[in-house]
Amino acid sequence: MSEGDPISFSDIGARLKAHRLGKGLSPDALAEKLGMSRAALYRAEKGEIRKIETLNSIASELDVSLASLMGVGVEYVSSAIAFFERMRQLEENCEKIIGLFSPVSYLLTSDAYDDVLYEVLLESIPEGAMKDKDASHLVSSMIEILRARKQAFRLRRPLIVSLIASADLERFLLRGLIGRHDLPADVVKKRRLEARREAEAISEMLREEPIGIQIGIVREPVPATSFQIFRQNNRSLLAISPFRLGEQPNIRIGVALITSAPEAMALHEDIAARLWRDALKGKEAADFLEAMIDKYAAKA
Repeated sequence: MSEGDPISFSDIGARLKAHRLGKGLSPDALAEKLGMSRAALYRAEKGEIRKIETLNSIASELDVSLASLMGVGVEYVSSAIAFFERMRQLEENCEKIIGLFSPVSYLLTSDAYDDVLYEVLLESIPEGAMKDKDASHLVSSMIEILRARKQAFRLRRPLIVSLIASADLERFLLRGLIGRHDLPADVVKKRRLEARREAEAISEMLREEPIGIQIGIVREPVPATSFQIFRQNNRSLLAISPFRLGEQPNIRIGVALITSAPEAMALHEDIAARLWRDALKGKEAADFLEAMIDKYAAKA
């Protein structure tokens, strides 16, 4: 939301829920901390908020600014769980998604990818950084949100324009779907085979060009952080994120931002248009990717 846009209380409720999940708090736990009933918190997450004092209390407890909770200017998100929950919420009402994804768009991955992703995200957390129980809970919560995103995407089928950097694909095929580099050789080989399968699925989509899915392989250098543009019925929003899934993921440290500020939107729309214009598409992209698979991917 940019300055001057009307405040949407349902959006505020959605942000509240995302930040609560990001803090790892159940509705009951947050309600108890706030000294309010579970029913009152449920109504707040539905957008039924009557007092600014309530929002102030919630923002303070969740350690998020009131402006960010209200979506005024730029919404900052410092938790990967909160960020991916916000993506799920935005995609629910989305007509078109345009994004630069690394290494591939999660929404276009296979169901088998999710099972491997759990292991990958878990092993990406440095030893000693978290208790095993907390790490497992973090990753399980993340996978639950991601699967809900994928399921909703498949049901609604918004148009998706997925820009994929060829350099990211090369690393993905060479290293495999891994969370760190000190894995046993047999595990690495298995993960490289799984990366190959995902790349082959992308190649198949490039050849078939299914309705609503547009994929472009970008050969030039791309921004270090991923971004997504969500076009909804009455507005467009931009999300810029340091959080990363797949090869060498990052789900612990970083600050993402979400905004509808006209200048930010225009600049990223222009970047997306230029990358799409010069990207390989269709059969040409499939030929390019299959040659890369033959060159870099593990063989069964």
